[in-house]
Amino acid sequence: MDDNCIFCKLANHVFETNMIYEDDDFAVILDAGPATKGHCLILPKEHYANIYELPEELTGKAFVLAKKMAGYLTDRLNCDGFNIVQNNGETAGQTVFHFHIHLIPRFKDDGQRIGWKPGKPSDEELAALKDELTK
Repeated sequence: MDDNCIFCKLANHVFETNMIYEDDDFAVILDAGPATKGHCLILPKEHYANIYELPEELTGKAFVLAKKMAGYLTDRLNCDGFNIVQNNGETAGQTVFHFHIHLIPRFKDDGQRIGWKPGKPSDEELAALKDELTK
């Protein structure tokens, strides 16, 4: 645990939270600044700044838990859809540098938008990128 990390403190009961699930590795808490009703965070109890630092075993467990919690929240909240969001690095939107997964129940007309403007690469650009990535 990193004593300077707010998410470490939340996951390890240093501060009171609205925790809805806990196991040996993770805590799931309601987000204090939710995008929608039921927005939760999956927090590992150990400190890892991002997905690059998270051990593979915990990465697998985190995403299995995300699937489990998405089903649970969907059933309980009767939401119309679901976003599972995980950001790494400031440029990607990460604001707290402790690995976490956002679980965001979606409701028709909830006013939230999670998306991007699709690019328009040419066939040649895609082929060049494929070659670069598969060398």
